[in-house]
Amino acid sequence: MSRIGKKPIELPEKVKVNVGPDGKVQVEGPKGKLEYTLPAPIKATLEGKTLTLTRANEERQVRAFHGLSRALLHNMVTGVTTGFSKDLEIQGVGFKAAVKGNKLDLSLGQSHVLLFPIPAGIKVTVAENTKIKVEGFDRQLVGQVAANIRAHYPPEPYKGKGVRYAGEKVARKEGKTVQ
Repeated sequence: MSRIGKKPIELPEKVKVNVGPDGKVQVEGPKGKLEYTLPAPIKATLEGKTLTLTRANEERQVRAFHGLSRALLHNMVTGVTTGFSKDLEIQGVGFKAAVKGNKLDLSLGQSHVLLFPIPAGIKVTVAENTKIKVEGFDRQLVGQVAANIRAHYPPEPYKGKGVRYAGEKVARKEGKTVQ
């Protein structure tokens, strides 16, 4: 069996899980509501406050879906109880960010200001004009929004300017030298 897939998911008391007959799993908690449809050979059973997943056969792809489905459901339970966050840092002279309504205003050394729309279910906060925090209850959406913000100006290797994840190491290159 899959080592990840066979682990049961313990549900906190604030979380409600509904498993439909068609494989649709709905997880609801204090932070929000998420939904996922299980692949056909994977079945979920709810016994008290424990959610377990089983698979129909031992094919390679079914085993992979078993672990994937368990990890996604565990992330959903974690998301609706505590949520997820990603931290970004902006480095560069004159580079800054600000939240204006439901848009993130990015000044990244270009002739125009970039207005990044903040999706529903995501909270973006800016501290010190250079530290961005992306928070939400859907792990995939939080990671995708952070990646989309970073994609506007990824860190460049010569001076290290750009938007990077907090703690990200940027491989620096040496510039050209005159001989």
